[in-house]
Amino acid sequence: MRLERLNYNKIKIFLTFDDLMERGLTKEDLWHDSLKVHQLFRDMIEEASEELGFEAHGAIAVEVYSLQAQGMVVIVTKDVESQELDDDFSDDYIEMQVTLDESDDILYEFETFEDVIQLSSRLVPLKIHGGKLYSYNEKFYLLFEEEIFIDSENVIAILAEFGSSATLTKYKVHEYGKIIFIEDCLINVFDHFLKK
Repeated sequence: MRLERLNYNKIKIFLTFDDLMERGLTKEDLWHDSLKVHQLFRDMIEEASEELGFEAHGAIAVEVYSLQAQGMVVIVTKDVESQELDDDFSDDYIEMQVTLDESDDILYEFETFEDVIQLSSRLVPLKIHGGKLYSYNEKFYLLFEEEIFIDSENVIAILAEFGSSATLTKYKVHEYGKIIFIEDCLINVFDHFLKK
């Protein structure tokens, strides 16, 4: 689990599917209002309190975005107005308003361009040619937007060999990053750097 403070009343939590499995949860469990899910949110808020000084009592809004290959991004916003009203109540009281969304996008981060070249040598023979490639903060980001892979688990395993799932959103990378290939990234990289 990775935590990031976005502003004074908002944090972002990135949970990998391994984080969920360690807690005995699946992605599908998050769509149900269960005791395990409430405990997960309480644990996340407690960890955010310890690591970031993010104190949340009273009403909070929780937005959960499921990313196909990476895991879950959870945005937690505390309601400052109700926070002030609820200070007289017990610190154990948390009222959650949860919004859930799912994305088919796959966004992976690579330390070097050489990693992207080597990735293309593995995926192009599997007839996977697409993707957009960005450069941002001295790293490279490969985005597959709503592409359906016949063997998606295998593709994700190969992506994980060369990079790691990105905790940034595709919007941030698109807005602040430099576009290297707008389409057919993998075949372009393969043709330019590996084809003889």
